[in-house]
Amino acid sequence: MRLYDIGTRTERVSLEYAVFKGLSENGSLYMPESIPKLPPSFFEEIDQMSFSDLAFEVARALIGDDIPENALRDIIEDAIDFPAPLVSLDEDCGVLELFHGPSLAFKDFGARFMARVMSYFLSKKGGHLHILVATSGDTGGAVAAGFFDTPNIKVSILYPSGKVSPLQEKQLTTWGKNITALEIKGSFDDCQALVKRAFTDPDLSHLPLSSANSINIARLIPQTFYYFEAFRQAPRERRKRVVFSVPSGNFGNLTAGLIAKRMGLPAKFIAATNANRVVPDYLERAEFRPRPSIATLSNAMDVGNPSNFSRMLELYSSTWNDGGGEEFWSVRGDFDPARLTAQLNHLKFYIMRGDFDPAHAGRRSSITLGQGGERCSTWNMMREDVRGASFTDEETIEGIQKYFLKYHYTFDPHGAIGMLAWEKLRNKGEYGIILETAHPSKFLETIESALGRKVEIPQQLQAVATKEKISIVMGAGYEGFKGYLLGGEGGEETR
Repeated sequence: MRLYDIGTRTERVSLEYAVFKGLSENGSLYMPESIPKLPPSFFEEIDQMSFSDLAFEVARALIGDDIPENALRDIIEDAIDFPAPLVSLDEDCGVLELFHGPSLAFKDFGARFMARVMSYFLSKKGGHLHILVATSGDTGGAVAAGFFDTPNIKVSILYPSGKVSPLQEKQLTTWGKNITALEIKGSFDDCQALVKRAFTDPDLSHLPLSSANSINIARLIPQTFYYFEAFRQAPRERRKRVVFSVPSGNFGNLTAGLIAKRMGLPAKFIAATNANRVVPDYLERAEFRPRPSIATLSNAMDVGNPSNFSRMLELYSSTWNDGGGEEFWSVRGDFDPARLTAQLNHLKFYIMRGDFDPAHAGRRSSITLGQGGERCSTWNMMREDVRGASFTDEETIEGIQKYFLKYHYTFDPHGAIGMLAWEKLRNKGEYGIILETAHPSKFLETIESALGRKVEIPQQLQAVATKEKISIVMGAGYEGFKGYLLGGEGGEETR
């Protein structure tokens, strides 16, 4: 598996390098040079496959010979040892429950797979590793569970103080040993900015740093597995028009779904967000405008500048999709249309206005709009596969109440937004699969307040709720975090 740096398009690296590095030297994400199509036999035989067998076939196609088949199968069978059941709500939709792992969140798939892949590569090369992960809720708990007590790997989890649920916080701060929780006085975007800056800081280049956020390609690979698993469980007669409604924050989950689509999965998608609606806005107006994140009840989606959006753009603007070998540009923010038009014309690109017929479009440009710009092929192509919708906290609460009464099903705030988006955007004849990304008991106060009833807490959460919280509190400024990484104090420990 070869990957390239989105920012420069020149750096080519191995899977092992990308997994340990996380981000490129200039702070950009890595993308596969190519995404293979699964053979027709995969879909012909999918009903006879177990989840583990299915995941192995998908992983083998993506990873190639970077990991030997016997080692890859061991990694998958050890990491993906819990189900992802599709629970039917009615004849037109079902809920894909992704909370049956140890931390009760979909992030378990990525974190457990990634921990075992890193452990495999470390066993070959030796040395040690320091994982940095920013979390708006569930990522940190999953990473902590996945990496806990792993030899030669230390984990530092950055989370925004006061902006995760009490049970989520306990899942971040009660591990000890090789897991350290950093309680940042700021937002998730501040946490993510600290992690990204550390990776590009030349003063820290001697440290063995890596990331476990969805910026790391090893997180996205296993997240493709459950899209195929959901498809396998969908009614056969409905599989031709499957739509996944994906609660989205940093957009790693949706990006993984789009990678699965490139591999041949016949599906479309809904980007379902809370008030942090920069991607639905882009899908509506072709303008991508990052902004400070807004705190909501669905806190894992409180992201104002989603990292994986650049990967989404790449999936629709990079020519490895069709083998054209041409270079495509992605322009964000304000720009001078006249100057850009002249540059593109010089390179034999054409700017598309409104909808167009790609067969008659010549070489496609991949401009994303600034104010007053022209609509472009990237935007048009993405909108063919992805719709977007956002909802307020009030609408989220109403959704939790409505679906409990209608289906006797308890959604967490994120899944409720996914269900609201499906209801709003569904078309006749489609079969909706709503991703339920976390167990509702992780949002106990919100759910019990909305429903006026007690919610059963799984045993693993009951156990963590009684443990002592230990965190290091620090400001959102970079110097304190840098001091911590270099072995200094950097903050104050709280219990």
